[in-house]
Amino acid sequence: MTKHYWNQNPAAPAPPTWQQTPRAVPPQLGRAGAAPSVPVQPTAGPGAQPPAASVTPPAARAARRRTGVLRHWRLMVAAVVPCLLLAGIGWWHWPQQPTGLPPHIAEGTVQADLLSADSVSKLAGTTVVAGPQSNRPHAPLAAAPSECAVAAGPTTQSVYGQAWKAFLSATYQDAIGSGSYTVNQVIGVFPNSEKAAAAFRTLTGGLTKCPSSTLTDQAGRTSKWTYAAHPATEVAVAWTARQGDTANWACYHQARVKGASLIQASVCQAGDGEPTVSMIADELTGKVTE
Repeated sequence: MTKHYWNQNPAAPAPPTWQQTPRAVPPQLGRAGAAPSVPVQPTAGPGAQPPAASVTPPAARAARRRTGVLRHWRLMVAAVVPCLLLAGIGWWHWPQQPTGLPPHIAEGTVQADLLSADSVSKLAGTTVVAGPQSNRPHAPLAAAPSECAVAAGPTTQSVYGQAWKAFLSATYQDAIGSGSYTVNQVIGVFPNSEKAAAAFRTLTGGLTKCPSSTLTDQAGRTSKWTYAAHPATEVAVAWTARQGDTANWACYHQARVKGASLIQASVCQAGDGEPTVSMIADELTGKVTE
């Protein structure tokens, strides 16, 4: 609104009578010193109407003010209603924000087969929380000697290659986020059971070729690892990876092949994590349907 509309004062004095009443007679301009002439009003005859008043009656002024206020309100409504309408349209089309509810997971997918953080916590006997996930295997790790790429990165492309049709890797860790307790689950689904079995043979063959390796990360830091694998069957293998000279801390791995899927689970902790990883691998394999 303009200043004219908002600064109108209803209590302000009305304009002079001769400006707002056309029939009022303005003052006469005579000669200097002459007495002002006084208009002679005709004598009212029988039935004649009285002359118009020279001052607007209070009722007329009040009616005029009411008319002005009403006009101002109409202008305000005409300006505000379109704004409210646009605001409503904007709210209606505003992108829906996440509600914090867990996403719907379709039955039969790798996401549905994954063990939840609560389930893993019960099996592990300690509280873990969900961490990073990946829907494709990472690139092979830089390991020396080169034949240790499989043992150093069993969940990478060194084992799963590019022939998979569905993949999910999920990491859970201790609730305080120190990394002192870590659980990893991997499900890789191939077009058929033959390709899944071939990937499993790649894994078991790589484990037998590498008793130890040196890894180099993206920052150029190196770490030494040793590997000890149990004898593999046609559908399962278990092994342990220890980093350098760290005492009483290791990563315990198990891999299973079921139908067209190659499943892996690992637990990294201080102490013996083999019983826990075995239970997690059993539960995870039981949920996989292909």
